[in-house]
Amino acid sequence: MKVTVHKLTPLFNPRSIAVIGASRDPRKAGYIVFRNLVENSKRLLGYKVYPINPYAKRILGVKAYPSITKIEEDVDLAVVVVPAERVPLVLEECGEKHVKVAIILSAGFSEVGNIELEEEVKHIGTKFGIRILGPNCLGVFDSYSGVDTIFLPYFKVLPDGRRLSSLPRPKRGSISLISQSGAVGVAVLDYMASEGIGISKFISYGNKVDIDETDILEYLLYDDSTRVIMMYIENIERGRRFIEVAREVSKRKPIVVLKAGRTPSGARAVLSHTAAVAGIDKIYEAAFKMCGILRVYTLEDLMDSSKALAYQPPAKGNNIAILTDGGGAGVMASDEAETLGLKLARLDEKTRQEFRKLKSSGAIVDFAITENPIDLTGSATTEMYEICLQLLLEDPNVDGVILIVLHHVPLIVDIENLVHRCSKLIKEYGKPTTVGTIGGSEMAILLRRMFNEKCIPAYTSPERACRALAQLVKYGLYLKRFS
Repeated sequence: MKVTVHKLTPLFNPRSIAVIGASRDPRKAGYIVFRNLVENSKRLLGYKVYPINPYAKRILGVKAYPSITKIEEDVDLAVVVVPAERVPLVLEECGEKHVKVAIILSAGFSEVGNIELEEEVKHIGTKFGIRILGPNCLGVFDSYSGVDTIFLPYFKVLPDGRRLSSLPRPKRGSISLISQSGAVGVAVLDYMASEGIGISKFISYGNKVDIDETDILEYLLYDDSTRVIMMYIENIERGRRFIEVAREVSKRKPIVVLKAGRTPSGARAVLSHTAAVAGIDKIYEAAFKMCGILRVYTLEDLMDSSKALAYQPPAKGNNIAILTDGGGAGVMASDEAETLGLKLARLDEKTRQEFRKLKSSGAIVDFAITENPIDLTGSATTEMYEICLQLLLEDPNVDGVILIVLHHVPLIVDIENLVHRCSKLIKEYGKPTTVGTIGGSEMAILLRRMFNEKCIPAYTSPERACRALAQLVKYGLYLKRFS
């Protein structure tokens, strides 16, 4: 596959950025974008930032320029935040300045029927060799370089004076998000930040007059800080090239896709959103399977699957074990597992013998159920969880484990000790494991957070834990074809 990813490097790691449309008004997008870039640059000692505004001499203490052509130094990246009708003019100036990449945040193009203006922008970009992201997008957030062109504030001040986080950026991590929709993208960022899930890069590409999902996928293939790629897409135009690139990416990094516009109603909504034609869903389904893409149908599953793939290794088969301290939760997990095509593993005879010894010795209660799913009942202790989990992870017939911890039982008190012991075993044996807990109490939230911090993905229900493990199985089986 021909490598052209270097052409997008200035999008994520520029040496210098010009914000065309930088503003002194805190309510405007040009102010928010410029402020974020300046603050991140100071914090990370990274790129230089130049504000472009013909009516200002300085913005946030930084010298302003009436035009990008007046900057003496080279400019790698231009962020355009001006009204749509002015975009062609400033893009011409970017061409004169030999800018490599431009992010056009401005809306008012093909999504509102202004196709001629969008074609003019495309023509100018081609004429000067400028790679263009957008228009009608949020651009890029890179947690490592500090590039942040999202024009939505971190905090908002309520009428009563309270300052609440509005869109906190996630911490550094290994998941990259590609989104055709800016609104969906920031919703996922909000969730990731609140759940403590780290991100590498976020790319909102909008109307994709030039740079599209295929270009970005190809760049992320060679990006060392990206381990998992999740995508929200509404249409794909370069189908053959997309499949070619996605096949190569999937062999090294899992791709999780939420494709909108599956129904006639959804397809009509896509057309009004980004002026894109959603296409026939069966074709997308076949293409995704062909190149190893893991398809999901809800935002919840997009985030759950990506977290599991970032935290845990792929499974070597589809035989799973369930360990719980609540029979009903184990039944729910069993139902979901079978629905998803997972098999409840038939435990090895040696494992069965060890369970019998545990009962007879009193290490676990004699009324515990030791046929898969394993139910330790309400008498479960940390020690019982640890010894039973170890047996399941050692079993050659078990490819993955769903660990259900209902903290409500009386003897589970020291959850920090439980998480420490279980996570240590999971890492030692290297078999993918997901955790299901139920409840919104302080202890439930703390339990999930502690498992997540140990890179053991934890969820609010047995079903979500099952669906996440199923993606680890699917990806493992896909990789098996190339082993």
